[in-house]
Amino acid sequence: MILFGASGMVGQGVLRACLEDPEVTEVLAVARRPLGRTAAKLREVLHADFTDLTPIADDLGGADACFYCLGVSAAGRDAAEYETITYTYTLEAARVVAAENPGLTFVYVSGEGTDSTEQGRSAWARVKGRTENALLAMDMHAYAFRPGWIQPVHGETSGTRWYRVMYRLTSWLYPVIRRVAPRYVTSTEQVGRAMLAATRLHGAGPHVLRTAEINRLAA
Repeated sequence: MILFGASGMVGQGVLRACLEDPEVTEVLAVARRPLGRTAAKLREVLHADFTDLTPIADDLGGADACFYCLGVSAAGRDAAEYETITYTYTLEAARVVAAENPGLTFVYVSGEGTDSTEQGRSAWARVKGRTENALLAMDMHAYAFRPGWIQPVHGETSGTRWYRVMYRLTSWLYPVIRRVAPRYVTSTEQVGRAMLAATRLHGAGPHVLRTAEINRLAA
């Protein structure tokens, strides 16, 4: 299992799910900096340039799945930087891991509101849509997860300061929203379980999953 974005809030939850799953024998986390944790099944590969993963291609072989949780908010970033992180990094990861692992399942964390037409008014949604479309056209079992509200439930924290503040201020709302609007709320634990479940679909659809489908897959 290959994991990108293990230091982020969603990635932390996915890493936890992978380490707890008895069917997962190894988790290879690709990161710029050490994660600061150890586990028997966890191995790290540190690499600085995510626009070119060729130097670590040999480390990425032998996997049956790749969970791509690396992402940033468009707020406060110029269009070129956001596109590089969202589109270029993701497609480079998919290119390298798919070449090294025939039959790979690639699960990409996208987001609610993504624009599959690539024609809408929101720039971030167009970039996300272009990323999804490119992944789904590749020779691999690709899935795009479009969660809405993701609640951290096991101490996961966002690397973005204002996200951390928002979650602290709104955590009390999670049980309420989950009760009154369950189709729009998921958790880091459910996203992690759903990603693992996607590897057992062997390419069956649907390939774009919103919150309700993510939660059903995680059940």
